[in-house]
Amino acid sequence: MADEPRLSHTSALILQALDTGHLYGYTVMEVTGLPSGTIYPALRRLERDRFIQSRWERLSVADAALRPPRKYYQLTQSGEAVLEAARKRYPLLAKLTPTKEVPDR
Repeated sequence: MADEPRLSHTSALILQALDTGHLYGYTVMEVTGLPSGTIYPALRRLERDRFIQSRWERLSVADAALRPPRKYYQLTQSGEAVLEAARKRYPLLAKLTPTKEVPDR
């Protein structure tokens, strides 16, 4: 366990939000209560560390909804593993992010 990466509570909360279906920055902000100045840098770090990966929404989908394209995030296998370890470290983590249905993308 000594070589296992350890997440901050904030990073673990963000991974938990992604795992429960909150797939882009704004919904992660809503469900966690964290500000954009915390969420977006953390998402970049998590992607750099390969715990998550991202992809941009198709422009046609965003245009049809009359909004800018969204950047969607998902956990990688290593992200799932580190989240599982974080759930053991932070037992209340699972109770902090409600699940919801993921909208069509």
